[in-house]
Amino acid sequence: MTTSILTSTLQTIKTNWQTMSVRQRLLKEYRTLEHNNLDGINPILTENLHLLYADIKIFDNELYQDTYRVKIMIPEQYPYVSPVVIFMKSTEDNINTIPIHPHIYSNGHICLDLLGPAWTPIQTINSLLISLQSILASNSRNERPSDDEKYVAKAPKNPSKTRFVYHDETI
Repeated sequence: MTTSILTSTLQTIKTNWQTMSVRQRLLKEYRTLEHNNLDGINPILTENLHLLYADIKIFDNELYQDTYRVKIMIPEQYPYVSPVVIFMKSTEDNINTIPIHPHIYSNGHICLDLLGPAWTPIQTINSLLISLQSILASNSRNERPSDDEKYVAKAPKNPSKTRFVYHDETI
């Protein structure tokens, strides 16, 4: 075998192993989500292993009386790269609002370091959903980010393409 064929074969084996490893991890995480029955968090699995939704309900915070939906897109590099998460509306399920929060833009993008540089492979979809529920439950400010209008006008469709500045950990 020549060096280039051997290199190509090894790369194929590595890619197949990584894909299988991601698949196994996601299946394990989805089983955990289904069996945990987290209070106020309802995962909605799809046929696509790399796409799921979750409805989040907040208790004991008058700012958040509605149910909110997040769309979670899992990259091929998961768990080494964080999922892409966006709050969204779903008129067919009567979910008509994106929560108002100092770190959630009106287009559903979330400025949260956990979805960027603070993400580590030890995190899971489960821990991510609990974190999202927690940032809403602990918030007392009924406001959008100060640059909401400007950001939304020029925001990329994929929020992971945004270079957020994480400067306010008090919210």
